[in-house]
Amino acid sequence: MSDNKQSLQNKIARLRASFISQLPDRLEKIQTQVQLLIDDPENNQVLLPELHRAFHSLNGTGKSFGLQALSETAESAESFIIQIIETPDPLRPADWTTSLNDFLEPLIAQVQIYSGLDHEIPAADEIIAESKYDKTIVFKNTAPLIYICDDEPEQVDYLGHQLSCLGYQIEHFTQTSTFRNAVMAKRPDAVIMDVFFPHGRTAGTDELANIKEATGQQLPAIVLSGSNSFESRLGAVRAGCSAYFTKPAKPMDLAAALDELIEDKQEEPYQILIVDDEPEVAEYHSLILENAGMVVHQIHNPTLIFKALKNFNPDLMLVDMYMPECSGAELAALVRQVPEYIGLPIVFLSTETNTEKQFSAMQVGVEGFITKPVIPHDLVASVRLRADRMRTLRGLMAKDSLTGLYNHTTTTEMLVSSLAYAERQQESLAVVMIDLDKFKSVNDTYGHMAGDKVIVAMARILKHRLRHTDVVGRYGGEEFALLLKNITPDTAQSLVNELREDFSNIIFNAGNQQFTCTFSAGISMYPGYDTPEALRMAADAALYSAKKQGRNQVVVSGLEHE
Repeated sequence: MSDNKQSLQNKIARLRASFISQLPDRLEKIQTQVQLLIDDPENNQVLLPELHRAFHSLNGTGKSFGLQALSETAESAESFIIQIIETPDPLRPADWTTSLNDFLEPLIAQVQIYSGLDHEIPAADEIIAESKYDKTIVFKNTAPLIYICDDEPEQVDYLGHQLSCLGYQIEHFTQTSTFRNAVMAKRPDAVIMDVFFPHGRTAGTDELANIKEATGQQLPAIVLSGSNSFESRLGAVRAGCSAYFTKPAKPMDLAAALDELIEDKQEEPYQILIVDDEPEVAEYHSLILENAGMVVHQIHNPTLIFKALKNFNPDLMLVDMYMPECSGAELAALVRQVPEYIGLPIVFLSTETNTEKQFSAMQVGVEGFITKPVIPHDLVASVRLRADRMRTLRGLMAKDSLTGLYNHTTTTEMLVSSLAYAERQQESLAVVMIDLDKFKSVNDTYGHMAGDKVIVAMARILKHRLRHTDVVGRYGGEEFALLLKNITPDTAQSLVNELREDFSNIIFNAGNQQFTCTFSAGISMYPGYDTPEALRMAADAALYSAKKQGRNQVVVSGLEHE
């Protein structure tokens, strides 16, 4: 283990121990605040935000250190308090203050357990498992979890193997009862469900309906059935299934349906930058947006705007119109002077209702106004609409249309920024160049549509199997580029070899024909090569060596001839 990784683990372990030692004091403060609210509900405007921040801190930090039960209780309390904050006083339940006590009893028990049984808490190396590249850990943290419920193992084994090669985590159940228990224990990203089972004519869709009734949530589902009848398809639609495949289904078609089904769940949360000189107001708006699943960064000094824009890269700015150092209109004009921020949505949060002043502000590039005091639902809807439009425009400019991966230009830019980050943090960076072997013959033999399926499959396995912190780009027609952060040469080579082996096992269909495809890869490392161009050229040279040595292999720069 490297000194850097050991140091990181030690820091995390110390932070975890420090957090656990603080739990009794944090609990005592929460109990005091709850009692104050019960004694004096009129003081809720001060106490509720403080109490919310206390539970919010327990929730987020508890998750980071693997204290799941503590985090879940704090999250429930946090959600309850948000509802109270957002509900006007006359509409609040009469007993809302005493309801806060319902969260204290489980919290007290959990604090006692965690304080006395530290050995049961995950070790530091498990907490940072996502930075490792053991195949099981990568699947656990990033791969979509798919449950297949089908009582014909001989058909499902092949399908499950192919989907595993494409980067999904597959669990197979032959009985609806065990399937139901698994769903209740751990909800999957999606399920593939047969309609008919021996013990019931429509047991599959009935089970989906039962799960929805028990959980209150629709389970994302695809039907895989031997029946193609109208009744079967109608039952699947009524059960809320998104797609219907008859056996034998092609794995690539199922994978496309799965990706469409779980695509929204994998989207990164919107990033919102709030600029307001009043911290309490900024925090209030942050709480509303964070409760809606967004990531919020606040600055209270407008002079820090360009540093925040560079480091946070927001999808939208919420700006107070009147600030002492710099007005909102002046700040918007400053931001619009920088070419890369011309399209960034800027929305004013202000009590200003004068239409003439609003129009004047919009002349400097502000998209709109949200009037204070904000209605939480309106704030979330307005921000989400504009941030989504920004995300879409960015995607069109930065992503490859066929695969959804970063395009050549964006990947090149990210190589520059990733190398600069690795230098600042004194971390390693691996650059991997991948090229599909004999891809021209695939197009010539099976057609360009089949070739596109191969490219999409390559993109799919890379997106599913790599960490969210890594960069995956389509560098050219059949060439891909990976930027793997904080990784050793041996681990990078082992990972890419696993990807290569799994990709070679994928069976593609073109009409009545089947074929497989392989790829070659070259890897270069920082430290070793210290400029973006040197890294790229070294990885290209290693890729050329892999091709020259017979294809379907991985070569690390500097080891070409070993």
